[in-house]
Amino acid sequence: MPSDPLEQRCWQTHTRERTQVNLREPTTVEFSNLRDGWRVRSPFVVEFAVRGMGVVPAGVKFDGGGHHHLLVNRDLPMNVGAQIPFDDSHRHFGKGQTATVLDLPPGKHRLRLLFADHEHRPYFVYSREITVQVLGPRSSTARPKIDAANFGATCKAWYEDETSTPAPPEHPLRFLNVRSGETLVSPFNVRLGVDTFGICAPAAKPDKPLDKVGRFIVEMGEAGGRGAGQVHDLVNGATQLNVYVSPGDYRLRLRLVDPLGRDLLPPNEATVRVARQEAL
Repeated sequence: MPSDPLEQRCWQTHTRERTQVNLREPTTVEFSNLRDGWRVRSPFVVEFAVRGMGVVPAGVKFDGGGHHHLLVNRDLPMNVGAQIPFDDSHRHFGKGQTATVLDLPPGKHRLRLLFADHEHRPYFVYSREITVQVLGPRSSTARPKIDAANFGATCKAWYEDETSTPAPPEHPLRFLNVRSGETLVSPFNVRLGVDTFGICAPAAKPDKPLDKVGRFIVEMGEAGGRGAGQVHDLVNGATQLNVYVSPGDYRLRLRLVDPLGRDLLPPNEATVRVARQEAL
């Protein structure tokens, strides 16, 4: 959580929206951290979320699996059965990546996610198109600050910048939408991401060993307690998880492991408080 009290308040203002469980759309792809009309500084991070399907690298055939593509200022392909082109407006993430960093010039830009199979042929699974307004380079454009006298508007500007700011390189494995110290409502959705590594469902069985790919495991137990409690091994290549727990304090532990269950990176931990439960 941010250390500044106003930033903490702003972050928690958006917590329920950011962690809301969605059971209406069993299969969908969407932006995890961006919304239509947001204003960002460049470079900015774009985080991918897919529900109902798993992530596997290109070239690995797996039912119910595929990889992300990002359309930049480009309409959907006219021929949905054709392979997605390789050019600057069709960004491929064939290593199973969960996010990217874009460096775009000032102005409005259209973005859309498209999920495709091992041959880069689209599934009928794509996000709604969003437009982001790039304000200018991050190096020379001031970071928004929250003003208590104008909290609503300044919180909005700060939050849009905060969620689009690239993560520091020392934290490649992380929870995308939940931060340590946050107060949540159960059930809640947890989205997972990793930089410099890709995701691959172990059941996909690629023809040859893949470098720097793994799968997520989420362990959740009572804060201060012993043992992992709930263990969610996302063997299907999933990158998000719905959590159902009673009110209390919990420790979340995120791991990225190889096909043998060995850690590829140091685990990431977060402590959260679940204030109450709500019916879906």
